[in-house]
Amino acid sequence: MSSLLQSKFIYGLTGVLVVQAVLFYSASHGETTPLAAPLSGFPVHAGAWDLKQEGVIDQETQDILKADDILTRWYVSPEGGANLFIAYFKTQRQGQSPHSPKNCLPGSGWQPSETGRIDVPIEGTGSIHINQYVVSKGEAQSVVLYWYQTQGRVTADEFAAKFYLISDSIRNHRSDTALVRVVVPIVGGRTQAAEKVGTDFTQVFYPVVKAYLPR
Repeated sequence: MSSLLQSKFIYGLTGVLVVQAVLFYSASHGETTPLAAPLSGFPVHAGAWDLKQEGVIDQETQDILKADDILTRWYVSPEGGANLFIAYFKTQRQGQSPHSPKNCLPGSGWQPSETGRIDVPIEGTGSIHINQYVVSKGEAQSVVLYWYQTQGRVTADEFAAKFYLISDSIRNHRSDTALVRVVVPIVGGRTQAAEKVGTDFTQVFYPVVKAYLPR
C-alpha cells in the first residue's frame, strides 16, 4: 500500500511540474522586464559600512551561474566585516535561475550546523523574512543570510519562489529575480555577535539593494 501511495505521489508531483512548465513557457513570451541599475555602480559607503575589497568572479563560475549581473564585495564597519553577493537574472526562461546556497555551500565544503529563518526590521517598510544559516568548514565558521528578491518582493522559501515565478510570468510577463546573500565570519566562537553584524548589515543595505533591482 505504501508503495502504491508513493507512486501516486510521484506521478501527481510530476504532473504538477509539467503543468507549471507549460504555463511558464507559454506565458513568458514577450517579457517586459524593466532595466536594472548596473551593480557595478553599487555604493562603496552605506551607513557605517565601507568597501574593503571588490571581489572577482572567475569565468568558469560565471558560466555556471549564468547570471546577467553579479556583485561580490567585502564591507567593513567598526562592528566587523561582511561579504555581500548578488546574482541578478533578467529572465529564467532559458535555464538561468539562482543557485540555492543550500546546494552551493555544501558543494564548496561548507556544512550547515544551524538552519532557520529570521525577521529583520527595515526602517519604513516593516520587516523582511529571510534565511539564516550557521555553516562550518574545518575550524572556520560563518553566519549566512540569504533571500530571493523579485519585483520588490522578498522570499525566503525556494518553493514559494517557484510558485511566484509562474504567477509573475502570467500576470506581469516577467521572470526576473535575484539572489542576495550576506556572509559574516564568526570570530572566536561568537555566533550571536556575527548574527548581529549580519542583521545590522542587512538593515543598512536592503534599501540599497531594493533600489538597484527592478520592482
